[in-house]
Order: sequence, then C-alpha cells, then structure tokens
Amino acid sequence: MKALIVGANGQLGRGLSACAPRDAEVTSHDITTLDITDAGAVLDAARNAAPDVIFNAAAYTAVDKAESEEAAALAVNATAVGHLAKAASETGAKLVHVSTDFVFDGLSGVPYAPDAPTAPLGAYGRTKLAGEQAAGADALIVRTAWVYAPAGGNFVRTMLRLMSERPEVRVVADQIGSPTYAPGLASALWTMAKNGASGLHHYTDAGACSWYDFAVAIQEEALAAGLLDKAVPVLPINTSDFPTPAKRPHFSVLDKTSTFELLGGPTPHWRTNLRTMIAEIKTNG
Repeated sequence: MKALIVGANGQLGRGLSACAPRDAEVTSHDITTLDITDAGAVLDAARNAAPDVIFNAAAYTAVDKAESEEAAALAVNATAVGHLAKAASETGAKLVHVSTDFVFDGLSGVPYAPDAPTAPLGAYGRTKLAGEQAAGADALIVRTAWVYAPAGGNFVRTMLRLMSERPEVRVVADQIGSPTYAPGLASALWTMAKNGASGLHHYTDAGACSWYDFAVAIQEEALAAGLLDKAVPVLPINTSDFPTPAKRPHFSVLDKTSTFELLGGPTPHWRTNLRTMIAEIKTNG
C-alpha cells in the first residue's frame, strides 16, 4: 500500500507514520512542505506520491481562535479537504478524513451515532462539518475527540506541567466525553483503510469521563509511575466558571458500534491508554 499523509507533524500525523505497516510506502507532508489550501500543490503532491490512500491529519484546531478567524479555519478544515478529495479522485486514492465531536451540540443524553443530527455550537465545529461534506461520499470520515499523545500540546501534557508547577489545578467537571490516544486512532485508521472502509464512523477510546475525571486520573497515573513527586488538589469547576470565546458541547460521547464492527472489537479503555502514555513519557520524555 502507498500512502500520502498530510499534517504529518501533528499528534495524529506522527502516529500514522509510526504505525504504518512494514510494507507501506509512505510520503509525508506538513505545513512547511505542502500548503493544502493550494489546490494545484495538493494535486501535484498526490500525483507524485501516486497513493492508494490519502490520510488527512491536518486541521485548524484552535477552537477559540476560530471564532474570530472562521475564514482561516474554513480554508484548512473544509476548502482544503475538497482539494484533497479531488486529488484522491483524480489519482484513484481513498481519502481518509478525520473530523470531530464538535459537530454536535452536546444536548444528547446518549452517545451520538454517526447519523445523529449535527448542530455545531461554534466556528470550529461548523468548519469541520463543512469538511465532512467536502470529503465526499467515497471518503472514509472518522470523527474523534479529546486527542492526546506523548508529544505535542494536549490536555495530558498541560495537566502534568500544571500539577508540577502549581499548588492546585481547577478543571471543568460538566463537560463529558471520551479521551482518544492518538497512536490508537492512527492504528485504527490504517486498519480501516486497508479493509476498504468508507462512510462516516466514530472512534475514541472506550469509556467516558469529564475533564475533571480525566485530570484526576492523570495525576493518579503520574504519581504511580513516579512522573510527579507529589499530589496537588484537583478542584472541579463549571464551564461557566471558565468562560471561553467558543462554546463547548457539554456531552459529546460518540457511539462507536460501527467502528467496533470494522475493527473486530472494542477500543481500549481510556484509562488503559492513559497509563500507556504516562509510561511512554517517563521513558522517552
């Protein structure tokens, strides 16, 4: 299999490169080598790589900043996806596009199925939903949430830093979702692509928690691994106590039934993958 990965230096992009099958021929681009908002450049890159699959791991992910820069977010999250879809069509490749739980409004009391009605609360969600539409009917579109990895900026690494620097941390307790370990998502995307999957699916780690629950678990696992020297109070707060420019869904757990069927079983629990990442950070920094 020949693959083209865009967004190669992000958390997911690095995961896709790291877990590529041994027989895969991978061409990778990041923002410094490919402007995915340039239709001609995208088509040239696809023609040069002649891939069987194009993984789009690139995105404008600054949720709050998108409220004042929606045009910039739309260019990356939607217009560029259309360029990738056209390049995939012209080169005979499968486009694998990653979307988000932010396409939902968070008012559901049960996990969102892939065909559940969408109602994004802000610019980021709107542009990602537009990207799903731009990917086209032949693409594999996978929504995910709360992604983290051993390297890069993410909630786990931020919590570890704050817990080592501050006498206490305050974390939102009324937003519920499911963390996603980027290497696990990357492996699943490879499997789904190799199996010829198409359509809209969901992927996160198993289980659900609040950001507060997640933070408490991060501290417990880090203490057990010797990554933190001492515990600090983790205080639950409401979303209203920490106002942000963009609204977040209060409940964004995703129904992954169709994905489990494609993968042959459930994903690991988020706490298991958190422990894996803590061990990775302790070993490799």
